[in-house]
Amino acid sequence: MNVLLETGLAQSRYQDREGAERTFRRVLKLDPRNKIAWYNLGVLAHQDGKATDARDAYDKALKIDPAYTSALFNEAVLLESSEPERAVQLLRRAIAVNPKASTAHLRLGLALAKKDQDDDARDSFRRAVALDPSLHSQVPEPFKDSASPSPSTSQAGSTR
Repeated sequence: MNVLLETGLAQSRYQDREGAERTFRRVLKLDPRNKIAWYNLGVLAHQDGKATDARDAYDKALKIDPAYTSALFNEAVLLESSEPERAVQLLRRAIAVNPKASTAHLRLGLALAKKDQDDDARDSFRRAVALDPSLHSQVPEPFKDSASPSPSTSQAGSTR
């Protein structure tokens, strides 16, 4: 089964979407509870603009593992414009599982800013930039000053 998963992942990397989808479906015939196969079917559908199929696949992965941060994050991104409240819930769950998920903090800040929840958005941007100073360039202008990386954060990032 691991060989099939690796094959599907390689097919995805090399843009063989049809092959990857067939392979992930073969994995699911052998193991219908394989969260990685469901997740990757979601990614493929998401990339192809098939939002309903992507959401269904992400939901199946999350039924198997409710703390699967990749599926939480990707479903949140998928729903940002159509269901912003659901996206916020999913991002909060992803952050609860992995508090160091800098991009999830950034996306949460963006979603909260759209909802005019500026204080919470500012806090999310601050956390995102503290975890990954390179994200500062993606913080919206009105929040940039409050999310500026501190000198100690920048120095810590440069020692890696």
